[in-house]
This record gives sequence, structure tokens and C-alpha cells, in this order.
Amino acid sequence: MDAGDMYDEFGNYIGPDIESDESEKGEEEEEEREEGSDDGEGEEGMEVAERGEEGEEMAVVLHEDKKYYPTAEEVYGPDVETIVQEEDTQPLTEPIVAPVKKKSFSYREQELPNTIYDIEFLSDLMDKRELIRNVCIAGHLHSGKTSFVDCLLEQTHPDFVVSGEHPLRYTDTLVTEQERGVSIKATPVSLVLPDSKEKSYLVNIFDTPGHVNFSDELTAAFRLSDGVMIVVDVSEGVMLNTERIVKHALQEKLNITLCLNKIDRLILELKLPPSDAYFKLKHTIDEVNSLLSIYSDSEEAPVMSPLLGNVCFASSQFGFAFTLYSFSLIYSESFGGFSAHDFSKRLWGDIFFNKTTRTFSKKTTSPDAQRSFLEFILQPLYKLVAQTVGDVDTTLPQVLDELGVNLSKTELQLNIRPLLRLVCQRFLGDFNCFVDMCVQHIPSPVDAAEVKVQSTYTGPLDDQLAEAMTSCDPEGPLMLHVTKLFPNQDLTMFHAFGRVISGTLYAGQQVRVLGENYTLEDEEDSKIAQVGRLWIAEARYTVELNRVPAGNWILVEGIAQTITKTATITQMSGCEDAQIFRPLKFNTQSVIKIAVEPINPSELPKMLDGLRKVNKSYPLLVTKVEESGEHVVYGTGELYLDCVMHDLRKMYSEIEIKVADPVVAFCETVVETSSLKCFAETPNKKNKLTMIAEPLEKGLAEDIENEVVQIGWTKKKIGEFFQTKYDWDLLAARSIWAFGPDATGPNILVDDTLPSEVDKNLLGSVKDSIVQGFQWGTREGPLCDEPIRNVKFKILDAVIANEPIHRGGGQIIPTARRVAYSAFLMATPRLMEPYYYVEVQAPADCVSSVYTVLARRR
Repeated sequence: MDAGDMYDEFGNYIGPDIESDESEKGEEEEEEREEGSDDGEGEEGMEVAERGEEGEEMAVVLHEDKKYYPTAEEVYGPDVETIVQEEDTQPLTEPIVAPVKKKSFSYREQELPNTIYDIEFLSDLMDKRELIRNVCIAGHLHSGKTSFVDCLLEQTHPDFVVSGEHPLRYTDTLVTEQERGVSIKATPVSLVLPDSKEKSYLVNIFDTPGHVNFSDELTAAFRLSDGVMIVVDVSEGVMLNTERIVKHALQEKLNITLCLNKIDRLILELKLPPSDAYFKLKHTIDEVNSLLSIYSDSEEAPVMSPLLGNVCFASSQFGFAFTLYSFSLIYSESFGGFSAHDFSKRLWGDIFFNKTTRTFSKKTTSPDAQRSFLEFILQPLYKLVAQTVGDVDTTLPQVLDELGVNLSKTELQLNIRPLLRLVCQRFLGDFNCFVDMCVQHIPSPVDAAEVKVQSTYTGPLDDQLAEAMTSCDPEGPLMLHVTKLFPNQDLTMFHAFGRVISGTLYAGQQVRVLGENYTLEDEEDSKIAQVGRLWIAEARYTVELNRVPAGNWILVEGIAQTITKTATITQMSGCEDAQIFRPLKFNTQSVIKIAVEPINPSELPKMLDGLRKVNKSYPLLVTKVEESGEHVVYGTGELYLDCVMHDLRKMYSEIEIKVADPVVAFCETVVETSSLKCFAETPNKKNKLTMIAEPLEKGLAEDIENEVVQIGWTKKKIGEFFQTKYDWDLLAARSIWAFGPDATGPNILVDDTLPSEVDKNLLGSVKDSIVQGFQWGTREGPLCDEPIRNVKFKILDAVIANEPIHRGGGQIIPTARRVAYSAFLMATPRLMEPYYYVEVQAPADCVSSVYTVLARRR
């Protein structure tokens, strides 16, 4: 060995390497093993086994090296990747195998309930368009709409039992609706109902929420209906929301009928004498008529009167309804010898019955003579209620015998409310009067088609497609208008609910889905989809069909994934020129805003998916991402947003979500004219725009929003409107370029330039770009990115480049926005805050506590 190897690199002596016997032995064994590897496999196996046994006997194995179990590699093989979790991270509260969670947020029938008609008969009636009525039931909160529909369901479904104590509320299908005691969603029901002559009609009914926050559901229902029955609680009278509904129904060009509900409250709660009850009813009808005359555009405002047959009286709780005609039918069947129709014409107003001459006259003969409505309708009703409530055991059986009402002994033993309900139902019969009223005063889909298409279709009204729609032709091209989306039972997908305007829709058909932004020039918002199954919606159950002709409502599977709010569905070929139905026009706005974020940031995708679904479910909900990156949700009110957040947390995303305090959305406006002319140059310095801003005349913004004036009119028509109503000069009135931020936005852009100073041809070539800049600016104002309202922008001067390349949209649009902003800021800008209009009815002794509640709010 070299002497240098005896020392390490630091010069320390380490001595020569001592080769131990063991290492020599190890080398010999290795050589033997290499030689043995060439021999047969069996010998090698034996040698390994022998050596293993020897080793096992001789070796001392420490405790931690002992091998009790085979390794994962030995069990599963070397090809399988195994991950070992050292400790149990699952909490003790969680089961190792979790049970399958069944989501149930709505009530459903397990199988089809019994009906008094065949389901085949119902589907056959769908082909008879003259026998269909599409009716929306609307009214103020707790006026008895849902209970009214319950009465109709009880009449057609013999297994449904509605007691006087607990209402069924069949169309409140959501668990939250039942818990809160208010309707949140509009729910459609299709029923076959007979009129007083026992002729069957298919009545499609939309039960809508009465709470003012959910008026978007009402708008969606109005769009599919041909008429509306406004329900008024007679003890409360015409309330704030009733007024809004009347106005909205007239704007949607719907035929109106009236139902005075809760008549029993006049008798049992308010304990009014019959004469006062008559005046209360008359006053309510007069109030509705005055609203109709205020809000009606036509020369002849519609009139509600029991004599015309468009007013019915009802008590949903006690399950009866009547019109003058249906009540006079009871008299004519009992006494005979006169026409029920003629008799009914003498049962309202200042008409008195003379018992000696047995004639009706408009003049009273004695001071205590009573009006015919009191004598023939209200007094018998009061007596019947009084006998049932007061003299159940003594005189009631005798009275019922005289009236021809048969009750068994067990029925007579019932509590007062169920007994009174039973007596009234047996005496006044079914809800045929409601069907009579709908048939006479609400048009069939064929008769209503023309008005419906004119008010909702955006395309031309003189082509073949429009003709097919206005005649409601089932053989014509397919046009289906979708206004609502309903989630399926397990909340994984949505079904579209709409009305077939023309043509026939088949299950499995390929269709084009046209979204709200579709135009013939920009076809981006259109998709091809395949229709799945088709159903008739019946609140808690559905009836499957394979085709649906024009004039009917239908629930469609398989097309909703591309729809956000509303859509137009048309056939694949032959309808290339089809345009869309107008998006819904709501009578309120989403002004309350909340910011949402998941507590666990990694669950953001789940929340976004939930937001998308909630956005489909609520027509007026707006979801967007602010510049700061936070997700905001706009709703109509606190209850509305509370329901939205419940759906988002529990139904659609199932995660914990943080919510910021609600804020109201503002609007920006000006109070004076701009203090100086403002100009802006384009980035290439070749164009220059000059503008000023000033406030609009009072009432003009509302007129634009309510479409009293429309930008689509001819210049002459717009000019006449502004001249006559707002005293504009003719030149300015005919130079209106646009409303903003959209076609019904409450701001106006006016071209106030003079031909002698500005080249009108050049200005006309950039008009579209300037309008786009103006609309962009009014959508997001300069103060805090909120919409601008009630401002008129005037273009005073414009220098436009001659070469088209120097005046493109990229140059003009941002410049037009900038100049609008500077004109706005020079005109004393202000922020506008929305205010909440509340009507409170309370007894005199509660007024102070109402004030304390209101004082907590600003």
C-alpha cells in the first residue's frame, strides 16, 4: 500500500485497510450467486430458501424492523401507485360511509292523482284553440290567490281535501314558500273546467306571488297570458300593489277581470250590516275603475261591473264563488218561470224590488226598501252564515232541507269552519262562474294572437311568419316564446316554460334557440338544441305529451342550458328571417345590491355555478363582477335577496357564503345646464366633438321608460310628441338621435348642430359611433359608475375628418363618452337615491309602534 494512503487529506494517520474475513466471505458468495444465475431457476429458488432459513435462525431482528404485514407493493404489485395516509383526518362526527343525501326543496306527487276528467281529454282539448283560456291570477299579498286556485284543484281532483282550518296551498310547491307563508314563484296549472252550461274548457292558470318584491314573476306570467283576474281582498280594498298590477296589465295589453275575494271577512270579522257591505263592495269596484281610467291609453277605458259579468265575488277560505248570473241561476232553478240572464241584470245598482206589484224599479216606494243586491244575494248569504254559526243544532237542518242542501249526521257534527265551508259549497255549487267570466271576457289564443304578436314581436308584421303567428296557426312555422325556467327535482338542470305562438312542437325535435341579444345582423346569440320530453305543468306533477300545438303552455326539457332569462325557439329550416320576442319589461328595478364570496376561497367555482343557476331562476336578478373583482348580486328588495341567498347556499351550491351589508344602487343626474361648452379631441387629433348637458323636463324620463314615446317611431311622430307634450321646438324634436343607455333609457342625445357650421353628411357617417359612446357613458356615469338618469346631451359642434380611416369607431366612441362625461360634470352633477314606497294599514292603537319600526330605517 502506498504510504500516502495511510493518511487522510488532513494529514491524520489512519493506517492500512484491514480486509475482514466477512467481506471476503461476502465476495465469494457474490461470485457463487453470479455463477448460479446461469443455472436453472429451480436451483436458485432452493438456494435462496436455504439461505433465508439459515439467516432467519441466526439473525437478531430488532423490534422496529420486524415485518408484521406485507407492504403495499407486495399486495398490489409494483405497477400500482399507492399513497399511505399516516393519520385519520376524518372527524369523528362524520360517518365513514356517508348516507346518500336526497335533496328535497319542493313538494312533488309520486304518481298522477285522480282527476274528474281523462288526461287524454285534456290533451285533446289542446287542439281546440277556441276552447283554451290562458289566465293569470294576480293581486296584492295575501288576497287569496293561491287559495282560489286550491278551490279549482279541489273541484277537479276528488282526492284533494281542503279543510276550512288549514289551506292546501297546492301551487306553493317550494318548502320555503310553505314555511314563509308567501308565494315566491309563479306556478302554472292546466285544468279542464266546465262552465254553467257544462261545456268543458281548458283553462291554463298562472298563480303569481302577491309580494311586490316578486313582481318579476308576475311580468313573466303576464307575457304568456291573454287575460288577468285581479284578486282584491274586500276588507282591505285596493292596495298599493293592486294599483301597480292594474297599470302593468294595461301596459301588457291584457283583458282584465276582477274577483272580490274574502267576502266572509265582511260578515264574520268586520261584522258589517248587509247595506254597509254593499257599499264596501261598490266602493272597491269604483276604485278599480278609477285606476283603469287613469292608466288606460285607449279612448274607452275598460270598465268593471257585476252587470257586465266581469266581476265575481268569492271566499277562497269557504270555497265558494258567484257572479250575479250564477246566483240568479239558483233562483231560476228553484222557482222557474223567468230568465236567469234577465234577472241578473236587475241585481246590482240602485234597483229596488216592489213586493206588491212584483216588479223592479229604480225608485224606492218605501223608506225601508232595500236594493235588489241586498235583498236577493247578501241577505240570504248573511242568514245562511248566521244559521250555520249560531243555530247548528236547532234550526240549521230545517233551513238546509228548504234549500235542498243534504248533509249527513257526521257532517253536521263538524267544527264551525269546515261545516260553513261545506254548506256554502253545497248551496252555491262549483266555480263554474269563474269559467263563465273567463270565457266571456278573456279571449281565446286565436282571438288574442294579433294583439299579443303586435306588442311582443320585434320583427316585421307583414310577412308569412307574422301571419302564421297572428292567426295562431298550428300548421305554420314553429315559434315558441320562453319566459320562465323551472329547476328539475334534483336541481341539476332547468326546464324551459313557454307558450307556442305558432306551429307545433314535437318531442325530440331539433330547434334553434334565439337569445335576448339575437338580431339578423348579429347571430351570435343563437344555438341549436334538441328538445327532450314535453310536459303539461300541474304545480306538483306533470303530464307528459309528445306534441303541443299553437296556443298552449308547455314545459320543455333539454333547451334551457343556453337560455338565461327569456328566449325565442324556432324550427331549424324555413325560419331564417325569424326575429325574437321582446325581453320582459318589468315594472320595477333591481336596486338593492349585495356582494358575495365563499368563506373557503377554493370553493369559488361552486359559487359561480350556483350564481349562474340562481340567475336563471329569478327573472329580475342581476349578477355581475365589479372592477374590484367582487361578485355582486342585484335584487328588488330584502325578502327577494334573502330567498336568492337561501337558494344559492342550500339548493344550488351547498357551500358557506359570506355576504356584505346590502347597499342601494344610485343613479347620477344633473340639476343645471353645463357652465361651459365642453369639447374632446380624438387620439389622432383629426376629430373634435363639442357637447353640453342639461336636465330633462319633468315626467319625460318616465314616459321614455314606460314606452309612451319610442325611438323606433318616425321622426315626424317623435317630433309631434315632443312638440305637443313638452314644448320642444320642431328642429330639436326632429334631431333626437337616441335614448340611452338602451332603447328605453331615461337620457336623450340631441344633434343641435347647424348645417351652415357642420357638414351633416360627415356627422351622419359617425352617428352610430357617437350614439354608442353616449350609451356607454350613460350606462356607467363618471361619479361612481352608476347609470345616468334624466339628462339631455346636446351636440353643439363637430369637426370630423374627411378620410374614413381617421374617423373609425375606435377614435370616435371613447371620445364621445369622454365629452359626455365632461359636459355632465360641468352641469352640477348629483347622485339620486331610490326610495321605497310603503303603505301601512294598522289599528289606531298600533300607530306608535309602527312609527318606532319605521324610525329604525333611514
